[in-house]
Amino acid sequence: MLKKIASLFKAFAKTKYIPILSVAAAAVILLTAVKPISVNVFSSLAASKRALPIYCVNTDKKKIAISFDAAWGADDTDTLLSILNENNVKATFFMCGYWVDKYPDEVKKICEAGHDLGNHSATHPHMNSLSSAEIKKELDNTYQKVYDLTGYKMNLFRAPFGEYNNNVINTAHQCGYNVIQWDVDTPEIK
Repeated sequence: MLKKIASLFKAFAKTKYIPILSVAAAAVILLTAVKPISVNVFSSLAASKRALPIYCVNTDKKKIAISFDAAWGADDTDTLLSILNENNVKATFFMCGYWVDKYPDEVKKICEAGHDLGNHSATHPHMNSLSSAEIKKELDNTYQKVYDLTGYKMNLFRAPFGEYNNNVINTAHQCGYNVIQWDVDTPEIK
């Protein structure tokens, strides 16, 4: 343990992180000296491990995954589908339930063009503030709308606003979803 701390100090020897590492090293040394406390602290930390969505997939192939949130307007859908088609590109469109209600023909076009359809919730809420039952309702509502319209069985979910916590991730997994998050964002929305 002390060798790891020493190598961290060497790696950050000329950075602003030394004071933070010093405090961290002192805490580790203190905790290892007091066994019962360290076991309790680290046991509770391990029990509360943060669940994470999929940000990227490791591959040797030169590929990217492109996705869109179908949550706002539909004015550019035909143009977007045309550009994707002309370039032989498939994308994932994450659907909000209210968007599916408002633009059912667009949902059908996207599906018929061979793109993946993902779930983006029914009402675009802040998912972290919802109970498991409310999250499930958001997911089930949109799933059913898309399935009834297209027959497509969605298995991808991206949380609105990119917000997630363990409850969101675990509930989505229980509903059969792989939870997806972006790792590169478009500059115009920042």
